[in-house]
Amino acid sequence: MVRVGLVLGGGGVVGQAYHAGVLAVLQHDTGFDARSADVVVGTSAGSITGTLLRAGVSPEDLAAWTVKAPLSGEDDVLRTMAATDVPELAPFNPLSVFRRPMRLPGPPLVARALARPWRFRPLAAGMTLLAPGRHDIVSQLGALREVEGPTWPERDLWITAVRRRDGRRVVFGRPGAPPAPVHLAVAASCAVPGYFAPVRIGKHSYVDGGVHSATNAAVLRSAGVGLAVVVAPMSGSPGWRQDLTAAMRRFAQRHLDREVRALRAAGIRTVTFTPGAAEQQVMGADMMSRDRVEEVLQQSFLQAGVHAATPEVAAVLREAADRGQV
Repeated sequence: MVRVGLVLGGGGVVGQAYHAGVLAVLQHDTGFDARSADVVVGTSAGSITGTLLRAGVSPEDLAAWTVKAPLSGEDDVLRTMAATDVPELAPFNPLSVFRRPMRLPGPPLVARALARPWRFRPLAAGMTLLAPGRHDIVSQLGALREVEGPTWPERDLWITAVRRRDGRRVVFGRPGAPPAPVHLAVAASCAVPGYFAPVRIGKHSYVDGGVHSATNAAVLRSAGVGLAVVVAPMSGSPGWRQDLTAAMRRFAQRHLDREVRALRAAGIRTVTFTPGAAEQQVMGADMMSRDRVEEVLQQSFLQAGVHAATPEVAAVLREAADRGQV
């Protein structure tokens, strides 16, 4: 039986709302329940969504929780999280993180650049040099510690982060990865450089997995899956816009295109969901804003439903839905 991979990309608070809308419409319209995925890859906001799915939260309850609507009678996980206070976040301004002093690159980062220059990403490396942010992501995600189990989920949950000392991507939860509690792995994956403080796990500090890629979809090549569903809130064509947010989307989309080509070259049938013009308009430029999550969820639900109904996408989703139930 074909195995299914689910990739949930970064995107902050509005990215989580986008995940919720897409996954809810996929369950409603196609029967694909994201909890049934054999492997879930989460980056930044996607690591939170993925962890909730592995904790048994249904896509429909995830959508209800996002907009503070009533939950089903079974969802104690989200009720526990809803009862936990979350510190307020300052607006996120990408330009502000570059105005603070940067640290000099250390020997491990330089050695990695010299040893494999063809695999070195200067922009990603530069992000690890930013001054630590002022917000504590571990306290933001304190509720996850209350609902996580004593061990990692039985079904594969791969959470991406970037090691600050040398800029190397680490996939927590994948065989061979450093040991880490789930809530700390998620916090590391969400630690946006310059906005949140790095997260210490063992001997190393880690920052947001989106530093390497907004989705990290290509890690599915080693997961033994035949189908992949990729939800990428930070990608999508911004049209003719020339602002910073548009530039970030173009950059993320180029990475996503390369990753999708790599998956398809490996024989993995892949469908992607990225925000179009309507979703991008309501998502705005502040990915940490909670002001528009209801509008984001509504638009993502509507537009993803249209995309899911196209013949090629529908065929993949039907197969994903048919191959397993929770």
